[in-house]
Amino acid sequence: MQAPKSVSRIFSRHFSSPIMFAKIPSKYRPRAIEEAQQAITEYLHYTRSVPFTYAEHISKNSSNTLSELISHAGFPFSATNFSHSFHRFLRYHPINEFAFFFESIGIDYAEVSRFLPANKFFFSEHLCVLEAACALSGFGFPWNKLGKLCEEEVSIFSKCPKDLKARLCGFKNDYGFDNVTVVSVCLAFPYVLAWDGEYNREIAGLFDDLKTFFVDFDLVSCVEGNVDAWYNICRKIRVFYDLGCQKGKLGELMGRNKSLFLDYSEEALVQKVEYFCRFGVSKEDVGLFLLKSPGILSFDLETRVISVERLLKHFGLGAEKLKSVAEKYPYVLGRNKMANLPHVMRAANLEYWFFNEITNGNYQKLENYALSNPDEDLDKEFGDGLERIQSSRTPNHTMNKLMFLHEIGHGENALTIKVLAHLHGTKSELGERFDCLLHNGIEFSDLCRMVRLTPKILNQNPDTIEQKLNFLRQEMGATVDYLNSFPTFLCFDLEYRIKPRYKFHTWLIEKGLSAKNYSIASMVATSEKSFIARIYGIHPAAPKQWFEHFFCKRPNNSC
Repeated sequence: MQAPKSVSRIFSRHFSSPIMFAKIPSKYRPRAIEEAQQAITEYLHYTRSVPFTYAEHISKNSSNTLSELISHAGFPFSATNFSHSFHRFLRYHPINEFAFFFESIGIDYAEVSRFLPANKFFFSEHLCVLEAACALSGFGFPWNKLGKLCEEEVSIFSKCPKDLKARLCGFKNDYGFDNVTVVSVCLAFPYVLAWDGEYNREIAGLFDDLKTFFVDFDLVSCVEGNVDAWYNICRKIRVFYDLGCQKGKLGELMGRNKSLFLDYSEEALVQKVEYFCRFGVSKEDVGLFLLKSPGILSFDLETRVISVERLLKHFGLGAEKLKSVAEKYPYVLGRNKMANLPHVMRAANLEYWFFNEITNGNYQKLENYALSNPDEDLDKEFGDGLERIQSSRTPNHTMNKLMFLHEIGHGENALTIKVLAHLHGTKSELGERFDCLLHNGIEFSDLCRMVRLTPKILNQNPDTIEQKLNFLRQEMGATVDYLNSFPTFLCFDLEYRIKPRYKFHTWLIEKGLSAKNYSIASMVATSEKSFIARIYGIHPAAPKQWFEHFFCKRPNNSC
């Protein structure tokens, strides 16, 4: 049996709460924990007939549940007879065995309550859970990793142990895997164990890919023969399936690009996945691109500074197209960080062009690009604006708002400084408002252009934005595309301006007093004086109707 971690290490990692151990002097706590764990092991084994090995697994890996039990035990602490007192406590106070069990298999202590069977405290009341865990552990699953299976496919723990063993041995024999590999695959893809046994194309495709990669391309000779090493490989493989890559089609591709799985961490892979997904292209395309170009995982795509115009030239954008970008999306020009490049391209409506460029063999240009000199593409007006910000009363707050603008693709230029002057809120609040509009179907480049023309659309909370968009679509019968020509719609008050004016115009048409359908902009944006003059021209009695039945007096007259 593997030697347990030292009590002091366990104590320092899991028993740091001063509240739970307030009654136990600090110098006695490690010893008290050791004695309590031993008592739980003996209780489960001798009293509850749990095999000793599994009883010990449960007691050694349920630190928080044990600490809570000790804190509620109620007997006064004594350094000389704590063990005796705790054993006596267990004789008269049966514990919730499932609480200890679920924490011990790796379920976060705060989440344990979600998995506890209702009104059951003893394994004997719901024996299949423990039996399934013992069968899995006997095959080679690390006890404290079983929670990964439980969190994704809790049904595994209601299966017959014989069926679980048969399925695991089937994976092993059918595909030429050893126990360690099968365990790692199941931990990374728990649904293969929850599978009902009927033919499943996705599961068959998954194992075909894994057999090709592991066996045919001899990955086995490159990976240490332990669960942690193989589980890390499988976790990286899962990233690609989670992106939508088709099972059964990746085996050879993974085999020809082993370096991605051997030389780079899952963290590095996920960071690059998140980076390229920000281009807004198909996630599957991102996955296939990274799988075919593993070297890009070593590129610095975060800290370097770029000149947007020169980078576009670097990737071959023609002079006419570059001129068009400068005319239609001038706010993206200037300098920015490479980290913001995906949103720069989306803001300029160039994301698909650029992604195609890097996936067609030109991704090395990302690494080769560099500013020609430190002063390249510096904008004097932007620099003057930065100086004013630094001498203002709230430079950090304003710089964070500026960072938000850079992150959505606005470059270091005079237009960005002008937009910044009209934005109110923190960086996170502005991000939430921007995302709210984006998730309502507005194209990224269109939204950036709206922010450039009407920055105040981001000066209201997401709930208010949602209410206005819902009224625009459901009551006024327009789509969010209408905002491209009239983004200022979002700046007007819904209750005191938009609703009453729209309802009044609808009433005029229903009563046959007006044959003209005014545009939304004409209804909403017209000044109060011009609005009254217009409806008086429609009918002399219309203003009276407006003030008596539709007009809502707002607290102030600002938009």
